[in-house]
Amino acid sequence: MSSFRAFRITNSDGKISGAIVDATLDELTPGEVVIRADYSSVNYKDALAATGTGRILKRFPLIGGIDVAGVVASSTDRSFREGDRVLVTGYDLGVAQDGGYATFVRVPADWVVRIPDGLTPREAMVFGTAGFTAGLAIVRLERNGLAPGQGPIAITGATGGVGSIAIAALARLGYEVTAISGKDDAHDYLTSLGARDILSRTTLVMGTRPLETARWAGAIDAVGGDMLAWLTRTTNYWGGIASTGLTGGVELRTTVMPFILRGVSLIGIDSAMCPMPVRSEVWRRLATDMKPADLNAIAHEITLDGLPAAFDTLIAGKARGRFVVNLRT
Repeated sequence: MSSFRAFRITNSDGKISGAIVDATLDELTPGEVVIRADYSSVNYKDALAATGTGRILKRFPLIGGIDVAGVVASSTDRSFREGDRVLVTGYDLGVAQDGGYATFVRVPADWVVRIPDGLTPREAMVFGTAGFTAGLAIVRLERNGLAPGQGPIAITGATGGVGSIAIAALARLGYEVTAISGKDDAHDYLTSLGARDILSRTTLVMGTRPLETARWAGAIDAVGGDMLAWLTRTTNYWGGIASTGLTGGVELRTTVMPFILRGVSLIGIDSAMCPMPVRSEVWRRLATDMKPADLNAIAHEITLDGLPAAFDTLIAGKARGRFVVNLRT
């Protein structure tokens, strides 16, 4: 097989950087399934990995990209045949295994998910890890008892990938969504996704009592830190909070009172190592009842050449929606 383009991340004396290179299939890390990639996506984790802002990669050099969607080019595992439409998100893709920023990607067979009917490879990557995380959070909250009509659902980090898709998916399911964002110029965008109410993070009064006025039937939090602590104090009886991110800090300063006096559940969302039965269920839901009516409105399409600018935008906290990487150009 001839060479193909890939975005490879290297570490030179502690300086981490990425560049587009010519790669060959023989150079890729091992796996049973070779995917001819159509699309990938850009997540905050990808930006941390490629810029060295976070210690993400387990080996160097490595092709980046924790997501990929396309068709099977070859497989030594009988579960998959040439031409099958497939996707991979999470596991060690783009972390210890050469990732999705390449025309061809080779992965272990037990990481591979068939793209469900109702999704194209491009749509699967508009979701990507961020959308899968949002879908997983919704499924976990539903298993905790959440249902439409119980009250508003708070979404923090609302303009980001997880937040944007969570708002659109919850609105499609009939939930009342309140978006919480520090971007006061994004109200029209959030309303277009389906948010019924918008709170500005810059003027939000969080209070200091162990329990504040209960207002949320549930929440999906991509921020962590003080924001997550506030959500524990303001979530209603038997409500659940799905914790998906840490852009606001890793420490959680709270008390046990929300958990023992209101029965609040704090649910951790780990999309990377999600068990395959749950993973398949979430993708089925994203292709059906969770799928936003205008999924493409969330997407900004780029090529491999646009990755550095996308990384900078994410690190600076200026991203809105999702970056989708077209690998066919």
